Amino acid sequence: MTSSRLETLAFCLENVLADKLVSMSEQLGELTISVRPSDLLAVMGTLRDHRDLGFELLIDLCGVDYSAYGTESGSENGRTDKRFAVVYHLLSVSHNHRVRLKVFAGDDEFPVLDSAIDIWPAANWFEREAFDLYGIVFTGHPDLRRILTDYGFIGNPFRKDFPLSGNVEMRYDPDQQRVIYQPVSIEPRQIIPRVIREEHYGDSE
Repeated sequence: MTSSRLETLAFCLENVLADKLVSMSEQLGELTISVRPSDLLAVMGTLRDHRDLGFELLIDLCGVDYSAYGTESGSENGRTDKRFAVVYHLLSVSHNHRVRLKVFAGDDEFPVLDSAIDIWPAANWFEREAFDLYGIVFTGHPDLRRILTDYGFIGNPFRKDFPLSGNVEMRYDPDQQRVIYQPVSIEPRQIIPRVIREEHYGDSE
């Protein structure tokens, strides 16, 4: 997208969303806008239905854990002191432009956002993935359950504080003749790579 087209889209977003727009930034030739959770459904409906925007397609959505990102507030990319965010990647076929929509969940302990299914049905499995991997709950989702991990899985593996070895492991128990879950038996350890080179390796003659 040329800079003039990007400027036109940015101007339109500023005028249409008005005070619902928390921040907007440009990166890699695309705009990223940030909104409050309370305005999420209204903003998504406007992005889809407004004739000058027309974002009829949800390409993807993903969860993000900012726990180790930093503490700067109000930065140009919409970063706040909140931990969990969801990023929506939208496409307008009619206008041939894209936008990223970012929203931070208000509660770090129990992140909750409204489901986008009624606006973009394609959000169904994407929201289940964000729920499974990050523990983000989507209010209004008709079937919010794990989609990638097993139903007996404990925790959310994409969270920054999730242990690399996990919390449980499963094995076949010959006495019970079934698969059982048990606490992880692997001892956590740090592996430090060792590089072995011949003496004077790479020296010029």
